[in-house]
Amino acid sequence: MKQDKYYIDRVLRGDVNAYGYLVEQHKGMIYTIALKMLKNAEDAEELAQDTFVKAFRSLKEFKFESKFSTWLYRITYNGAISKLRRSQMEVSNIDDSVLPEEEVLSAYNGINELTKEEQKIYIKEAIQNLKEEDAFIITMYYLKENTIDEISQMTGLTNANVKVKLHRARKRFYIELKLILKDEVKTIL
Repeated sequence: MKQDKYYIDRVLRGDVNAYGYLVEQHKGMIYTIALKMLKNAEDAEELAQDTFVKAFRSLKEFKFESKFSTWLYRITYNGAISKLRRSQMEVSNIDDSVLPEEEVLSAYNGINELTKEEQKIYIKEAIQNLKEEDAFIITMYYLKENTIDEISQMTGLTNANVKVKLHRARKRFYIELKLILKDEVKTIL
């Protein structure tokens, strides 16, 4: 964003108060990413604050090779991974479970029969049930419409690795969605 560059330049010239604008512009998404990965509001809030402190301290190193938001997302992502490792929580293990294409289509068709509001509820629930890294990649690609290249920059993974993780995360997402929809059908009947 051009506005981000304007405020970054102001901060670098000594106007520390201009950083408040950048925090205000990006705090919602940074907190959302942190919460999706850490699944704890207090930890997410702490990580969001840490992200902005780290970004402020490293602002002179930001070279505008990517969007400022992409740079912030990477700081957040790395901070979340570090926090998860420190907490000795199990970070997503990639399994090679194969989901038949007809099951993916079944879940897809089921979600299309719902109203937009119902779709949002079930999609959000399915994403919350995913492991942290899967939820992050699905959210960044589909909901925030970041490119593979941008996600690669955020995570430090290669483009090929992001594509593989996205493919596997999408399969897991459809499994979760199918389970949620099946449970919903049971509660209605």
